[in-house]
Amino acid sequence: MNINQLYVSDWLGKYSTKEFEEMFTYEADDLGMRLNGEDIVLKCWSPFATQILLNIYLSGEESSTCVEQIQMVCGEKGIWQTTLDVSGYLNKYYDFTIIFENISKNETVRVTACDPYARAVGVNGKKAMFIDLKETNPDGWDADRNPNQSMAWNDMIIYELHTRDLSADLKSGIKNRGKFLGLIENETYIADGKEKVKTGLDHIKDLGITHLHLLPFYDYGSVDESRPYDENKYNWGYDPVNYNVPEGSYSTNPYDGDVRIRELKQTIYQLHQNGISVVMDVVYNHTYNEEFCFNKMVPGYFYRIGDDGVLSNGSECGNDTAAERSMVRKYIVDSVLYWAGEYHIDGFRFDLLGLLDTETMQEIRKGLDNIRPNILIYGEGWKLHTVLTKKNVILATQEHVSEMDRVAMFSDNLRDAIKGSVFKKEDKGYISGNQNYTDEIKTSLMGLPDWASNPEQVINYTSCHDNYTLFDKIALCNKQIEMEERIRQNKLAIAIVMLSQGIPLLHAGEELLRTKMDRQGEFVADSVREGDDVNSIKWEVLLQPEYQDVYRYYKGLIAFRKNTRALHMTDPEEIKKAYVFAETGNELVICFKIVQKDETIIVVLNGDGKPAEINLNDVFDKGKSADDMFKGKNYRCYINGQSADCNPVSETVYDRNDCTVKVQAQSCMVLKNL
Repeated sequence: MNINQLYVSDWLGKYSTKEFEEMFTYEADDLGMRLNGEDIVLKCWSPFATQILLNIYLSGEESSTCVEQIQMVCGEKGIWQTTLDVSGYLNKYYDFTIIFENISKNETVRVTACDPYARAVGVNGKKAMFIDLKETNPDGWDADRNPNQSMAWNDMIIYELHTRDLSADLKSGIKNRGKFLGLIENETYIADGKEKVKTGLDHIKDLGITHLHLLPFYDYGSVDESRPYDENKYNWGYDPVNYNVPEGSYSTNPYDGDVRIRELKQTIYQLHQNGISVVMDVVYNHTYNEEFCFNKMVPGYFYRIGDDGVLSNGSECGNDTAAERSMVRKYIVDSVLYWAGEYHIDGFRFDLLGLLDTETMQEIRKGLDNIRPNILIYGEGWKLHTVLTKKNVILATQEHVSEMDRVAMFSDNLRDAIKGSVFKKEDKGYISGNQNYTDEIKTSLMGLPDWASNPEQVINYTSCHDNYTLFDKIALCNKQIEMEERIRQNKLAIAIVMLSQGIPLLHAGEELLRTKMDRQGEFVADSVREGDDVNSIKWEVLLQPEYQDVYRYYKGLIAFRKNTRALHMTDPEEIKKAYVFAETGNELVICFKIVQKDETIIVVLNGDGKPAEINLNDVFDKGKSADDMFKGKNYRCYINGQSADCNPVSETVYDRNDCTVKVQAQSCMVLKNL
């Protein structure tokens, strides 16, 4: 029998009613296992079970034999519990056998499930583990802090990375290939005999990022943890199995339940020691499949299911989570708060955030604020069709971002305006000479796309793990152009991101002109199931001068942004007053200035395929604005088509008498007052 059909006739239509929630909503923060002195207290929620048996195992392997079975006791709110002696059960494994009596069909159904609140599991997450989490803490853990805790959101520079991609390349110089520990090896490099170039952690630090966004690293279902490292068995991890446990394939021993926890905590601690905050990519909008343990314990409750018994599929992953139901919401909130508290996570990126609801996100925000201030929240606020189980639910989409406290969302406005639509692979963006995107570029430069009320709600980016990489999208849109021109467009794209108000995010390897190409020589849009040959960061390219140049350009842009106050504004009214756009006579040449107190920057973006020459006196209100701009001020160039830095990149001084700038095709120029 399909587990979701078990209570379709008896209970499915009642799960979202006020009566059901009043009867069965459990509010205490003690589900799962807790250590209480010399006791282990274990609780789970299953309102319609007639019996629950706790099965004990000596190992976490799926084939291990049950050595003991314990009857659990049912109390109020559908909570089942039992108390065990620490000395007899710590470090052993367990799961549940849940027995249902389906009265309407006069049958008994037995299912086996892992604990939805499991903190540790055996290989492939089939069995939970009784564990003392304090024993997994590295030295210094109690004093561990977010190194960027006091940083304003729009001061952050986020770097999105898959754990395995950083170290999978055989030439990375990293020993722990594909593992958590591979993220924190230092003094790794690639060399050709003449020079050696930093890789891994040292490369990331040198780049200047502040926040490392790691693709999902909870326990997910698509990679077999029992197999040796397999270059061709790969997944991004957007298929949750155990939400509160680290993924075993990233550990050095997935069989021992505490190893993955120890190694992840050590990784987070060392990243913090290196000045890097950690953002966790989380996926609460769907699960790997309907065999999810919570769904086994309360059939049909976890998902949005229509009156016809069909699972809602707005996620295009087979099932949509019913976050609007009280115990699903509680589970999501509890999970996020657990990661923030137990693992010192500094931020959360929500996959398909638009399928969750604003009330759930507000509860998460409130809970995180009680743990630590300034924990970052952002996600994909796309509007997707989903079958809600309650009325008057407000989904957490872009259009409702201002109804939530301190939640940011990805800006597809700027992404598509820069490089062209991700849904039309040959659609050209501004950097490729499409003037139809010019107005959107201007709005997004101010951090004010039509759905946002302030820039701290906006994540600016050109590419991320899915869809084509930035460099591949440029190649697909401009098949006839040479490498030099593709590099110019790539540089212009990242310059626009770094010069925009809001929060910038980089796709890992973008600074190395990252490409994803299969063995047939075709660009791969979504490399979720490709091997390391497609997905790994190819460190060898850094031995080539043109790639080193691009890397230095990214590094220089980050340094410039960090050192320019005018790029860190938050008040929309102040922004509108500070920005002055000039008329250049060319829709592909955008010229503007930002004046903030004693700091002024002048920016010229050239999306045209030919150079541009602009007299700043002429374009700013026929000299009126220029008088204010140049009065007592001289300017130097900090960014041009070749270089970017927090210090001037040329000796030329621009003043009231000499203010003509020459901007290379498909590039930018930025002047800043001395």
